[in-house]
Amino acid sequence: MEKSRAELLSEVLQSDPDNTFVRYALALELSSSTDPATAWSHFEYLLAHHPEYSAAYFQAGKFLVKQGRVEEAKQVLAKGIEVNRRQGNQHTQSELEAALDELNGG
Repeated sequence: MEKSRAELLSEVLQSDPDNTFVRYALALELSSSTDPATAWSHFEYLLAHHPEYSAAYFQAGKFLVKQGRVEEAKQVLAKGIEVNRRQGNQHTQSELEAALDELNGG
């Protein structure tokens, strides 16, 4: 039987637990599955251990909104805005600002 993408990503992550891209991909894969707790654990790991990994903020915020955790999503998006501002990543910063503005009723 063929392995799922999540299973393949998990195997890679076991051999290279600090691989940010693989962990991010696994979090995305699991975020649309029936295992939101594990998906969040991977997003949370990225935000805590790799705070400069800017891609994680938008998707983590989106995930939290989907879980009904809007206030937490706002905090994650705001932190992502700060990170992207420091990095000079205006495109991602503007996406995060738009998402935060939408959550704030704007």
